[in-house]
Amino acid sequence: MAVAALLAACGGGSSDANEPAGTYRVKVTEASFPTQQHLGQTSLMQLGVRNTGKAALPALTVTVTIAGKAGVNSSLPFGVHDPQAGLAGPDRPVWVLAETYPRLVDSSDPGGATTSNRKTFAFGPLKPGATTTAVWKLSAVKAGNFTLLYRIDAGLSGSAKAETGSGIAPGGSFVTAISSELPETEVTPSGEVVEIKKPKGGGE
Repeated sequence: MAVAALLAACGGGSSDANEPAGTYRVKVTEASFPTQQHLGQTSLMQLGVRNTGKAALPALTVTVTIAGKAGVNSSLPFGVHDPQAGLAGPDRPVWVLAETYPRLVDSSDPGGATTSNRKTFAFGPLKPGATTTAVWKLSAVKAGNFTLLYRIDAGLSGSAKAETGSGIAPGGSFVTAISSELPETEVTPSGEVVEIKKPKGGGE
């Protein structure tokens, strides 16, 4: 599977010798991220995960990376690596992650602890039958067409593995185009800057 192969190249998170080994059943219940974005626009990436097995996941983790050599070689989860020699900071963000994110939906507290691998976020145990949704708040800072890959796992050490009912490692991708053209905006009565939605179709 292409998604699993690319993400495997990113490496794992921190190890935990006490993590129970085994295979844990999970299902991705929600996966959303806008396919059309603009520079400077802030969007939410949401992933819903349900534990469909009979045992608790030791640690629900999500690993993300941008597809392609530049994304895989970058240490940033939402960035690409510039191969030009002599650069002090060769990793360039495509999206900037907002402070206190990721978090679990409907929570104001950060819910995704970073690990030794900057591309892997840990959300703690997940009880049997439980569903949770993780949210990343991302601002686009680089124009272009990008494929963002994500993989769900059951632990950090590699001994606890997640799979779907068909035995496939759960994961997927978002294909997104970031435009350098700025959208028309307006200020709402509450002071929020929002994009002006153009009506579909013709007519007055």
